[in-house]
Amino acid sequence: MTAPVTTTWKDVIANTAKVFAPACKGKGTREKGQGFGKYLSLVPCALCLGSCLGYGFASAQPYPARPVRMISPFSAGGNSDIVGRLIAPHLSQRLGQNVIVENRPGAGGLIGTQYVARATPDGYTMLIPTGAFTAVAPTVQKLPYDSVHDFGWVSMIVTYPFVLVVGNNSSVYTVNDLIAAAKKSPGKLTYGTVGTGSVFHLAAELVNVMAKTETTHVPYKGGGDSITDLIGGRIDFVFTTLTGVFPQIEAKRVRAVAVASLQRIPQLPGVPTVAETLPGYEVISFAGLAVPKATPPAVVARLNKEVRAVLALPDIQKRLTDMGGQVTPTSSDEMRRHVEGEIAKWKRIVAERKIEVVN
Repeated sequence: MTAPVTTTWKDVIANTAKVFAPACKGKGTREKGQGFGKYLSLVPCALCLGSCLGYGFASAQPYPARPVRMISPFSAGGNSDIVGRLIAPHLSQRLGQNVIVENRPGAGGLIGTQYVARATPDGYTMLIPTGAFTAVAPTVQKLPYDSVHDFGWVSMIVTYPFVLVVGNNSSVYTVNDLIAAAKKSPGKLTYGTVGTGSVFHLAAELVNVMAKTETTHVPYKGGGDSITDLIGGRIDFVFTTLTGVFPQIEAKRVRAVAVASLQRIPQLPGVPTVAETLPGYEVISFAGLAVPKATPPAVVARLNKEVRAVLALPDIQKRLTDMGGQVTPTSSDEMRRHVEGEIAKWKRIVAERKIEVVN
């Protein structure tokens, strides 16, 4: 059992001296004959001491002392929800408190994300961010939170490579085939997505930028609709997560042309990467854990340690791999750098392709 995160009375006294002593060094007296005024100046010191002692009592409680919530900003059944419910029982055992997955969907994930950004930074409310978190940052003009600085980063959990798929009757068998067809008839090839500004959308636009092609975006209300139209020959290609299309690939209803990871993946060992044709091309989604900014570093470190322990379990690794993912535990700084890098990449694509942002 991991030692609890606590603050000792020695720490409290030391912090009191460092933080509040300057306020109490004022002369605190008045000229003789001015009565109790000399005592009034001591009130701020008393209040400061009371606040510090209250902090000491609260901080001295082992973390966690009550159930912890993991907020999925999407409906039940999505990647964040599935991943959260997979690791929550094991994390509960490690922490000694229930870890509860709570869905707060709406506005493309903004409602649940904003809820966590504004939550008390005490480690009892966590967010399960996904690739949508980094895609929405450059495509929504006025976010109700700062996508980097309003959060503390615990760890990545899993990454999911995107895959380029076409219908079985398509003449496109390679990335070069796709590029050649797009250049032969600019704007003729169509691709389906779950909506403007989604990672699915930006993945196709990244090809347009890197290959200097023009293809036409067809947004759908859900990923299933675009795959249905792909199978029916009504659109030409789709970039989607492997988890969302693997059953159709296995059933040979669609054909995988390339994966969007930098390396080939074990689930599709014979399928090349887009990067083999367009060096540096990479589009992956992810699921991780984040907390509100100002969450105590000791709490973040404890959560990171326990998440890593859960992700080392063979059963968890197998389940995530079977879902088309790659287990990806990271440090807090590594996750922050990943988020910042993805946001910067998508900002560039949004600007170059003049993608209309949502107000």
